[in-house]
Amino acid sequence: MDEREKIIREDYPVDRLPEDLRAELGDATRVRVTVERAIDSDERKSWAEIEALIEELHRSPGFKPVTTDEAVARVRELRDEWDR
Repeated sequence: MDEREKIIREDYPVDRLPEDLRAELGDATRVRVTVERAIDSDERKSWAEIEALIEELHRSPGFKPVTTDEAVARVRELRDEWDR
């Protein structure tokens, strides 16, 4: 669900980083850098709403959790109906 953009650079020269980051790295000369797009407040709110809906569904009468094996068996059964 969460398709964030991610950039990873191995063995990145510290002298190419912004000054505020260089100041926190002491005498390091090479680092591993990971940059991810931040989730904005609208995305965070949307995800919270989805989680709330899932929780509500789990509390609803008649809800029965299904194991992976049960789900796979059901899908196979439905697929086999099409083959007949």
